[in-house]
Amino acid sequence: MLIAVIFYFSESGDRLKQKHYQAWQVINTAQGKGGSGGRIEALQELNHDGVPLVGVDVSGAFLQNIHLEHARLLRSNFSSADLRDSNFNFADFSDADLRTANFRRSHLQGAGFERADLQDADLTDADLTGADLSGAALSHADLTNTNLANLQWRDLRSVKSTNIYGVKNAPDGFVPWAKQHGAVQTEPDPQ
Repeated sequence: MLIAVIFYFSESGDRLKQKHYQAWQVINTAQGKGGSGGRIEALQELNHDGVPLVGVDVSGAFLQNIHLEHARLLRSNFSSADLRDSNFNFADFSDADLRTANFRRSHLQGAGFERADLQDADLTDADLTGADLSGAALSHADLTNTNLANLQWRDLRSVKSTNIYGVKNAPDGFVPWAKQHGAVQTEPDPQ
């Protein structure tokens, strides 16, 4: 019995490596395909185990309700991904491609978007409290009813045609600056 227990614990590192390998295999096999394809569970498992998700490509994926708090997503590609109702609190999206991503009603508190491309992203009703948008491109993004409390925005690259209608808790000077740089305040169509 003692020998079995020793073998079990001595092989635990190999089992963890195998689990991570299988998770990456799920993510990479589904690359370029719509739907989830098991990627939600694989990404959450890797993030839970502290594995960096740097450069991950889940463009066009259906990942609603994913939970990737504190994830390291530098240089990742989430373009055209459906990320509604997700939790990315304190995630690092530095240099990420987030064009046309749907972050509606998502939790993005304290997330880092340094130099990220958020053009045409939908951030309607999202919570960007304390997020860092230094150097980010937000052209044509939708910030309707988004919470911007304590937002770091001073080095934004672009806000041309960004909809800032109904933004909540905007930092001092943000709304006038955004309007001066091409942002709009267009009420959404009731649906």
